[in-house]
Amino acid sequence: MAIPIPTDSFKVGFIGAGKMAESIARGVVNSRVLPASRISTAHSELHRREAFSSFGVQIYDRNEQVVENSDVVIFSVKPQVVQKVVSQLKPLLTEKKLLVSVAAGIKLSDLQEWAGHGRFIRVMPNTPAAVGEAASVMSLGDTATKEDGDLIAELFGAIGKIWRADEKHFDAITGLSGSGPAYIFLAIEAMADGGVAAGLPRDLALGLASQTVLGAASMVIKSGKHPGQLKDDVASPGGTTIAGIHELERGGFRGILMNTVVAAANRSREFSKR
Repeated sequence: MAIPIPTDSFKVGFIGAGKMAESIARGVVNSRVLPASRISTAHSELHRREAFSSFGVQIYDRNEQVVENSDVVIFSVKPQVVQKVVSQLKPLLTEKKLLVSVAAGIKLSDLQEWAGHGRFIRVMPNTPAAVGEAASVMSLGDTATKEDGDLIAELFGAIGKIWRADEKHFDAITGLSGSGPAYIFLAIEAMADGGVAAGLPRDLALGLASQTVLGAASMVIKSGKHPGQLKDDVASPGGTTIAGIHELERGGFRGILMNTVVAAANRSREFSKR
């Protein structure tokens, strides 16, 4: 039986002090989910230590110290070193501690085997975590409780939105939200190039393209309308928008985006079979 994590006093430790760990820690502190004094990590490089200590996070010299002083341990190291790191720390990873992995492509079954128990939660955030707009998905291990899930939902809710899903969906999630920001960056760049081709100054074109994508996404989220309905609302008969949409349809825009997500999901499946 997993011992409940004390919700009013629990401490979080990050194994791995990279950009994702920093984004999560900053979000948690900025949203006042936890004070910085209850967060820790360890790193040997000065610039990473300074990045965390600049907003009050406790810095240790060794990962073992982080684990010993944490109730929730978040593994945010590169996928290829997760097994080594978890295995090294295994003697300290008792079932009293809630373990979390944000390493892409590493399955719960492996994480649980390496740790020696199933109180593990796998979370997949994406890079907009850096600006507090992550799309994260989590899946609970064999002995992680509903309360464990609620706690992690609150932590990761500090850097964006989080959903719960069966782990079998994680390859498709990788193809959509994991890799998705890159597709949108490409779309923004292309829209800006179109603006330049139509005569706009580069800075104005890029600003308009970026804000337009942000605004359109916000409308989908906040209006509750289907994106097809929102598209119809702006496309008046014989107007400019329908002329642009016609070009997108002629180029197979929707089919290309669908194929893009499927291709990335398939590549994720290839990686997870290795």
